[in-house]
Amino acid sequence: MSGQSAQHVAPADSKVTPMMAQYTEIKTANPDSLLFYRMGDFYELFFEDAEIASQSLGITLTKRGKHQGEDIPMCGVPVHAADDYLQKLIAKGHRVSVCEQTEDPAEARKRGSKSVVRRDVVRLVTPGTLTEERLLDAGANNYLMALTRLKGGSMEGDAIYGLAWIDMSTGSFQVSETDHQRLAADLAQVSPRELILPDNLLQENELRLIAEQPGGALSPVPRAFFDSSTATDRLGHYFGVKTLDGFGTFSRAELSAAAGILAYIEKTQLGERPPLDPPVREAGTGRMLIDPATRANLELSRTLSGEKQGSLLATIDRTVTGGGSRLLASRLAGPLVNVDAIHRRHDAVAFFLGNEIMREGLRQTLKGAPDMARALSRIALNRGGPRDILAVAQGLEAARAVLDQTGSVADAIPAEIAAARASLEGAPHDLGTELVSALREDPPLLKRDGNFIATGFNADLDELRALRDESRKVIARLQASYAEELGLRSLKIKHNNVLGWFIEAPSAQTEKMTADPGRFIHRQTMAGAMRFTTTELAELESKIASAGERSLAIELEIFDRLANAIIGTGEAIKAAAQGLAILDVSAALAKLAQEENHVRPTVDDSRAFEIKGGRHPVVERALKKAGGDSFVANDASLGPDKDGNTGHIWLITGPNMAGKSTFLRQNALIAVMAQMGAFVPAAEAHIGVVDRLFSRVGAADDLARGRSTFMVEMVETAAILNQAGDRSLVILDEIGRGTATFDGLSIAWATIEHLHEVNRSRALFATHYHELTALSARLERLSNATVSVKEWNGDVIFLHEIVPGAADRSYGIQVAKLAGLPATVVERSKQVLSQLEEQDRGSRAESLIDELPLFANLTPVAATASAEPDPVLESLCDINPDDMTPREALEALYRLKALSGKKPA
Repeated sequence: MSGQSAQHVAPADSKVTPMMAQYTEIKTANPDSLLFYRMGDFYELFFEDAEIASQSLGITLTKRGKHQGEDIPMCGVPVHAADDYLQKLIAKGHRVSVCEQTEDPAEARKRGSKSVVRRDVVRLVTPGTLTEERLLDAGANNYLMALTRLKGGSMEGDAIYGLAWIDMSTGSFQVSETDHQRLAADLAQVSPRELILPDNLLQENELRLIAEQPGGALSPVPRAFFDSSTATDRLGHYFGVKTLDGFGTFSRAELSAAAGILAYIEKTQLGERPPLDPPVREAGTGRMLIDPATRANLELSRTLSGEKQGSLLATIDRTVTGGGSRLLASRLAGPLVNVDAIHRRHDAVAFFLGNEIMREGLRQTLKGAPDMARALSRIALNRGGPRDILAVAQGLEAARAVLDQTGSVADAIPAEIAAARASLEGAPHDLGTELVSALREDPPLLKRDGNFIATGFNADLDELRALRDESRKVIARLQASYAEELGLRSLKIKHNNVLGWFIEAPSAQTEKMTADPGRFIHRQTMAGAMRFTTTELAELESKIASAGERSLAIELEIFDRLANAIIGTGEAIKAAAQGLAILDVSAALAKLAQEENHVRPTVDDSRAFEIKGGRHPVVERALKKAGGDSFVANDASLGPDKDGNTGHIWLITGPNMAGKSTFLRQNALIAVMAQMGAFVPAAEAHIGVVDRLFSRVGAADDLARGRSTFMVEMVETAAILNQAGDRSLVILDEIGRGTATFDGLSIAWATIEHLHEVNRSRALFATHYHELTALSARLERLSNATVSVKEWNGDVIFLHEIVPGAADRSYGIQVAKLAGLPATVVERSKQVLSQLEEQDRGSRAESLIDELPLFANLTPVAATASAEPDPVLESLCDINPDDMTPREALEALYRLKALSGKKPA
């Protein structure tokens, strides 16, 4: 969009109309977005913007006059339907500048007949700055995130990254600090709709690919946005404080990211200030670290095809409010590692599980609670309407009702629910009562439409509405009053375009009226009739004429007063909205536990991982819906052995389609659910906190980075072996299958030994390399497990049970037969397999066990490297390119060349 040709952005001759001159001036100032130019009841787009919009929206491209001798392409969308079109444009990655009329057309006419109404851009609409209800997913946060990088800091390494993320629709504001190793996982946890970062960082391919992983829009901005030297002043100015000490302690990287995101908001909102919470520091170590590949493999919030349906989130979501749904998604995205915090969440679920009648009553109340947090944000940004005020009113009513419903147990509720209830007690309930009495039950969407204030709330408004809507009845009553007073049944009050409203009576019967000229003012004499007016009638006529405008003005005045009252109590309203969301999630997880027979897990700081009767929540629910077989539950025991050694590994063999991958995933999902605060699909569960979860199950090409399927597999495996620790849970499936048999077997072999000796992680490792089962003789914490099957008349029957032992074959030919391979191919496969099995691969593996040295006795590769420091690297680390002049940079390059000891060729 920024490549718009010069002839379309700069008027060059006298033939340019004033309107087009205004348009091109505004467009030149906003080159990187589509310009919605307000023309009466339409937003119109011209030139290249029109061509892009017409194609993206599927609307007609027309023409509007000429500009410098060429036709002007044009398309437009109605103002009242603009949100729908904005949604489509934003979804396709466009940014939109909304240009409104900033003066009344009547004022423009006073300057001359050819004067153009003043217009200006009032807002830049981007994916991360949406607040409109119709543009947002009620069940998902709409995060705008800022990423910046600084040298040095509290973390290890030469560079640290600052992250700040905001949901403008609710006002939440969080910051954190991370390093390169955790960066992808931290971005994936937040999953921002839009990511802003300094433009220079996008020039680094690796960092760009990491930034693109969350799938949101990338918005590069000038580095000046992230100036850490002025960050404290920017934040203090935004929140109206002289010091940030009251908000907590922030690192330089966090302050830089926070300043950058505020600068972007100020740029896009053009004077409007979202009601943001003060920034809250989220320590990265407070959440389970889940990298992007693991999130995708486990299908936490989206399936591998990108659908929400079929994901873990969709399966467990029983919430009834938008705020509750967003909170549930947030908890699933970032499971806790703090045992006490996890216990508080479990206590809340247990409370509602044991109080079913109260829970269901509360859920019924919550169903009627609108999204207060998002309504408040729109009101504060001057984008709210009557329905937003009604949403706050109904939300506060729901808060009061929930207080009443939980009042009888207020002294015996767990801490999580008590804190939520306290936030409801602090809500402005008196304001809620006023809002309910002020608004009609079904107000219009836009305040400019009027008729949203309830009858009886304002006497002046009621009188004006009566004049506006019942003017004939008001005139009739006045006519009856005059006729009775004067004794003239023939007296009429009439109207025409010349006199307006007037009193008419037969000339022969007007003595009393002509005798009182101070009251009955003569207007016109007709043949056989006379016409009069009175001060009362003139005032009534004036009121009738302006009743519509005046009634709307009063409604808008009331709206502004109510909106200001809401904004003034915004913090309490936000807290109440969060309290309702917490109650919704706790009650929903209790409902889930009851419906799906989930149990409370034991979570502690040990290294335990004992699951009895574990089940895969998504697969189990799918089986129930299909009315098929019930899910076969299985145990898993990866905790310490009798000597307290950690990091037990299960090596799982068995045929395809028998359920190995399902078993692997279900244990990872049970850990995630337990630490997010939910009950789990198992008969019993004891989980020592998992700090990092790694899952490599399946793979695909990564064409963007030029990686084959096997390369992707190896990159993900490398990340696991380099990062996993003794508190981690590792799920590995079919490592090494993407290359030659001996290569793959060798890699899988070494990977298991590394997990056992170095990482010491709790791990599940599924494989078809049966030779690996021999490792259990050498590795004391490695156990063999297999998926049991039965053969019947040459076919295989999957029992889906995980039992101790090792499979002696994979039954691949039987599975191929089930898949429908031609009978000739199946028969030939059996012949080839028979010949291959004569080579006795099992004995070869056992001989390898005896011949290979122990992994622990191998000399680490790093130990063979020279311990002498590299003078070139040392000198390079001392260089700060940002502080150097071109001459200094050139001299430094010569010094590095000299230190290398190499002469030019």
